[in-house]
Amino acid sequence: MATNRAPAVTVTPQQVFRAMREAAQTGVDPLGMVMPLLNAQWAWLTHPQELAETAAGFYARLLQLQQHSWQRMLGLPGEDVELPHPDDTRFADPVWTESATWDLTKEWYLAFTHQIQDMLYQTPGLSSRERRRAAFWWRKWLNAMAPTNFLLTNPVAIRKAVETHGESLIRGFQNFIADLQAGEIRMTRPEDFQVGVNLATTPGKVVMRNRLVELIHYAPTAPQVHRVPLLIVTPWINKFYILDLTPKKSLVKFLLDQGFDVYITSWKNPDATMAEVGFDDYLTEGIEAAIATMRGISKSDQVNAVGYCIGGTALAIYLAWANRRFTPQEVPVASATLFTTLVDFHKPGDIEVFLDEGSYRYLVAKMEAKGYLDGREMAAAFRLLRSNSLIWHYVVHGYLYGETPPPFDVLYWNMDTTRMPARMHAWYLRHLYLDNKLIKKDALAIAGQPLDLTRIVQPVYAVAAADDHIAPWRQAYRLMNYVSGPKHFVLSSSGHILGIVNPPVHPPKREYRVGAAERHDNPDVWFERAQLHPGSWWEDWVAWLRPRSGPLVEPGPVATRAHPALADAPGTYVLER
Repeated sequence: MATNRAPAVTVTPQQVFRAMREAAQTGVDPLGMVMPLLNAQWAWLTHPQELAETAAGFYARLLQLQQHSWQRMLGLPGEDVELPHPDDTRFADPVWTESATWDLTKEWYLAFTHQIQDMLYQTPGLSSRERRRAAFWWRKWLNAMAPTNFLLTNPVAIRKAVETHGESLIRGFQNFIADLQAGEIRMTRPEDFQVGVNLATTPGKVVMRNRLVELIHYAPTAPQVHRVPLLIVTPWINKFYILDLTPKKSLVKFLLDQGFDVYITSWKNPDATMAEVGFDDYLTEGIEAAIATMRGISKSDQVNAVGYCIGGTALAIYLAWANRRFTPQEVPVASATLFTTLVDFHKPGDIEVFLDEGSYRYLVAKMEAKGYLDGREMAAAFRLLRSNSLIWHYVVHGYLYGETPPPFDVLYWNMDTTRMPARMHAWYLRHLYLDNKLIKKDALAIAGQPLDLTRIVQPVYAVAAADDHIAPWRQAYRLMNYVSGPKHFVLSSSGHILGIVNPPVHPPKREYRVGAAERHDNPDVWFERAQLHPGSWWEDWVAWLRPRSGPLVEPGPVATRAHPALADAPGTYVLER
């Protein structure tokens, strides 16, 4: 007797992975976390010989670790098999080495963590970008699962709880509730700082305001000032006062004391009504309008200009634009200084893990719905790039140890976020990060002018930071391959912020390399040729800037009848939440 049976269905691994890829691409995985991991797993499965060799090597390491474990359990001394990386401070307490139990907990965690990361970076058949993305997302999960992050597997937290009779846990719970109410893991207490009171206190006046920017003109502190004024174009991704934190850390005050006539941009914190503001507007209503105001007040035909991060990218774009629009004699910028600035986005640093076509569509849809990109979302992404130091450190110390974060002005500034207009940010991500069009001659047009970076003939002083993960220094050096004028490149120690907020101190805490740069030069060749100096590059920059700033003259007015004072520094836009 015949029976009706459904035909057998065979599902191959290829079909499973294909279905998962399709699901990820249709919006289930908008940030691209799953796809790199799937690709890495599939790559290893399709390279069985490499997988077997790697597994054999790992097995040998595990045997060594097992032998070490038996030694420690029997009370015998032994060298650690797995060591934390030099910058990994999670296991710094002596208990993680002195106690056999906690030493083995640490080492087994590190063994599997290091093996997974090594395998992902060595994945056969994948591009280096896909390897980095897969390793990044796995690393975030591994960091989250570290034994230091949980009370019962953190001996320091247990010891503090016993020593304080549980008070550390009570304080930790209070810190957790306060962070929950604030909507973020706080890195410092907001009540410790107030802009205009103990941050951004350098005296000055707002001398221009439009819908995008306030221009602050600072009161001179030297008896004479250089004739050519100095404009600082700050990034609108953050607020301007990173360059005017406290008197001892303020680049603004340092320049004033050196006899420079200093202006700075303070960008408006945009809301939904500014959704259609574009990059063109930041150029014309921001940089161009600021320069026109400065020329009106100072009566100088030209200004020197500084740009930081995206402010530096905007300044480079402005210079390419101005050199095409005006005759050489009419270009209103005499020289340009660029801090941690990218114009070539081929390898834009760790931020690339968040950027592909899928995440771009996701972000654009979110921005179109709101009219802007929320600053907290961007801040969270940047913190995720350094999750151990910028997230889990504060979870452990705040919630498990019950500690109150100490006052730290840079971290307060980092928490004081700004929003991005939808149109501007979508253009920035598409044309610069994804398509890398700025380095292509006449591939982009801004405010009616095609852009060609080789038209920039003004002297350029560029500063990068050795540990910068947002604008990697070798990528920042590629600016030297495009501009045509005299070029001076400096490599500061430290990272994206502290490499720039780097005041001279004695004895020196940091160092820098400096040297002339040539077009089509290799950054590593420049590195070998550049001179190493202890201290702050600020002093070297001032020596470069003085000859380009005109003679010393009596200080002019901070404001004029044509450009009256609209408010005291730090202005009103910086206070907007």
